[in-house]
Amino acid sequence: MCRLVIYKGTEPILLSHLLTRPAHSIINQAFDSRLRLDRRRPINGDGFGVGWYDTPSDGGSEPCIFTSITPAWNNANLTRIAEKIRSPLVFGHVRATTAGSLSQDNCHPWRYGRLMWMHNGGIAEFDRLKRPLQALLPDEIFAVPQGNTDSEWAFALFLAELSKLHPIIPKSSSTPDHSAPIPHDLLQKAMLATISTLNRLARDAGVSEPSLMNFCVADGQTVVATRYISSKKDEAASLYYSSGTTFCEESVHCTNNDAATVNGNGSGSGHYRMSKLDKRENIIMIASEPLTFEKADWLEIRTNTMVVITPKMNFLQIPIKDEFYVPHSVAHTRTIEFAATKGLLSPKTGAFVPRIAGEAS
Repeated sequence: MCRLVIYKGTEPILLSHLLTRPAHSIINQAFDSRLRLDRRRPINGDGFGVGWYDTPSDGGSEPCIFTSITPAWNNANLTRIAEKIRSPLVFGHVRATTAGSLSQDNCHPWRYGRLMWMHNGGIAEFDRLKRPLQALLPDEIFAVPQGNTDSEWAFALFLAELSKLHPIIPKSSSTPDHSAPIPHDLLQKAMLATISTLNRLARDAGVSEPSLMNFCVADGQTVVATRYISSKKDEAASLYYSSGTTFCEESVHCTNNDAATVNGNGSGSGHYRMSKLDKRENIIMIASEPLTFEKADWLEIRTNTMVVITPKMNFLQIPIKDEFYVPHSVAHTRTIEFAATKGLLSPKTGAFVPRIAGEAS
């Protein structure tokens, strides 16, 4: 199954510090995942994608996206651009096909105007939900998907829900409106409405298998992500977060103004650390699997939780209280077998066991 990573920082990061240089970068996770058990597809070799926003001074409100169907670890162009491009907000994704053909149109992330979207998981029996989902879409949004994955059609549904709350499509044109950021509370409401609608469509179609919906969306200022499964007894696909003031190689002395934080003038060891030099959150990262092996660096996001990185770098964790909500006091009763069979979770054994948010270190 897929792997994803998100970076949002007050300063741009060189893409190679997320994608290529760390010993457990998302590219290395594509063929050496430590926190999953996938007997069907042990590697993520069915394409990749990276999306990023320019800094505000560069005038870029729309994301730039680079995708390919080649394995991420064998793409020279990705290695080259990762050493040249810096961004304050980055999405990275490596794919193992579960729905949709092997094509560039099916590689995450996708964009619409200033919005960018990616997904880890799968919508159960999506072939039974696809037509009723499409019937809910306005004509302008129905024409947006170019591929045939459940993930991209979920993005279209999100756009439809958001368009009820915010004018993302000008009335006089089919061109998306990207003139201003979208309030983060509206992105949250649209995300919850998307999940709710998918659950309703599944009920109406008589689908009983849970859907795994780790959705991520950004507008250049805000990031909204979910760790979610339509089940009260199963764990969702893995998702973690890390925050601090610097992210660089262990052998480099990092300070707030150290060039190594941005430029990465390190020794090439590949062993990175998230450091907290003060109480500020200059960097927030979200990932299917941690990019470092330090337990203290990462916290596990609870199942059926929405997280938000606001424009001011606040990190919010919001329980998704629907028919599949389980209070934290009994959440330990959820089992991992379903997500493990999908290649999205593995038993938490071995040297690296990230903490759950709220636990003492």
